Amino acid sequence: MIREKEVSARSGGFMFLVVLALFFGSIWGIIHNASHGSPPGVILSVLGVAVAVLGVFGLTVVNPNQSQVVQLFGSYSGTLHQPGFWWVNPFTTRRRISVRVRNFESAKLKVNDHDGNPIEIAAVVVWRVVDTAEALFEVDNYENFVKVQTEAAVRNLASTHPYDAHGDGQMSLRSNIQEVAEDLKKEIQARLTKAGVEVIEARISHLAYAPEIASAMLQRQQASAIVAARTKIVEGAVGMVEMALAELSQRHVVELDGERRAAMVSNLLVVLCSDRHAQPVVNAGTIYQ
Repeated sequence: MIREKEVSARSGGFMFLVVLALFFGSIWGIIHNASHGSPPGVILSVLGVAVAVLGVFGLTVVNPNQSQVVQLFGSYSGTLHQPGFWWVNPFTTRRRISVRVRNFESAKLKVNDHDGNPIEIAAVVVWRVVDTAEALFEVDNYENFVKVQTEAAVRNLASTHPYDAHGDGQMSLRSNIQEVAEDLKKEIQARLTKAGVEVIEARISHLAYAPEIASAMLQRQQASAIVAARTKIVEGAVGMVEMALAELSQRHVVELDGERRAAMVSNLLVVLCSDRHAQPVVNAGTIYQ
């Protein structure tokens, strides 16, 4: 596996002055030697011009948050990271690669969750290149590699977690957002390490049931919410009835036998647990009539 390393480079400004001096000095040498009839001097001056022209091809500029991978006759020489004006071996080839932070949002994927329900899911990944050598030489196209592996990780995550939790302590895609995002980041990072890519953040950007079951699942969610609300109402109503009976008995407001206590409990629970306003009935007789 090819690992990134620094390439040896010289100051571009200094080498530019050297190249200029060599070029104009060689031009003067050609004119001077030609006027004095010195063929060897002319040949040396021409070679100097050729070397100066060749030296120009070694000058290169590195922009901020951009690196240049340097190769010499097909072999990896190193990477230029430091922004500025540099000079390297003119026989080398240089390939620019961005090390900026980038965003990638996957397409909406239709997969089955852990319970077999078809869902739609998409994710946003924030990433950057941290090893330019691996990014260029270990994979064919690192940007496409990030896309494909991200979608594969999202599919795998969706298949190992249910959309909704059906029990206490169960992790789901909808309820455990932070935990799911952390699992997604770890899985994508494991897949992209070989490409020299660091995953900064990964999170789900879209999550929904597939259209063919969305209506049924919505009804199930509504039913679950109603059951939870009714459970809370019943708990409160039982407490209120218990408190009412205790207060009546403690203050000796009325003495009720078992049958009348049961009737009162029934009436109070109906009033407290009903989803409609109670209709009062005036009893003109006694509590036993």
